[in-house]
Amino acid sequence: MTFTGADFVELDRIAVQEAVRVVDLATPADWTRDTPCAGWTLRKLVAHMSAQHSGFAAAARGAGREAGYWREPADMSEPARTHRAAAASVLSAFAEPGVREREFALPELGAAFPGGQAVSFHFVDHVVHAWDVAAALGVAVELPEHVLVAALAVARQVPADPARRGPGFPFAPALEVPEGTGPLEEALRLLGRSPRRWPARR
Repeated sequence: MTFTGADFVELDRIAVQEAVRVVDLATPADWTRDTPCAGWTLRKLVAHMSAQHSGFAAAARGAGREAGYWREPADMSEPARTHRAAAASVLSAFAEPGVREREFALPELGAAFPGGQAVSFHFVDHVVHAWDVAAALGVAVELPEHVLVAALAVARQVPADPARRGPGFPFAPALEVPEGTGPLEEALRLLGRSPRRWPARR
């Protein structure tokens, strides 16, 4: 699978829609739950997801260097509603003709990337974050096998250098992958998640 393949926009759409589904499952009592993102409540995680949607939407339209688009929403009194609106904005931006050929400025990574590759970053991030939300709520994430296989392919490309993992970076240090691990668990472990610590309860 290549970063420039035409399928990442569609794969991203599926991942983002699943993230919206699981965020919408949260009740008012759930927003203070812990998540697999160390130190982040569910409200904080969803604020981060919303900011990433807004930032990537801006990057797709040539405004990625403008810091304001990457800031977490000031009003998170209705997290699911805020997240739905941000998700709609990024899906709309990624659906525009020629998005894969554009240059995306991604300040967190300190560089600009071809659109196809940038969309793949957003895709794998939201496969992981959909799982983060589901794990915090004790439910299962529901993604087709081909989406999980694609996420694993991207996860394997993420640099594993410990100097680029941990606090202040997008992912925690990679964990060992036991033999026979499925694609979702392998992707999560490669990106620093420990899925067996967060079993689905309902």
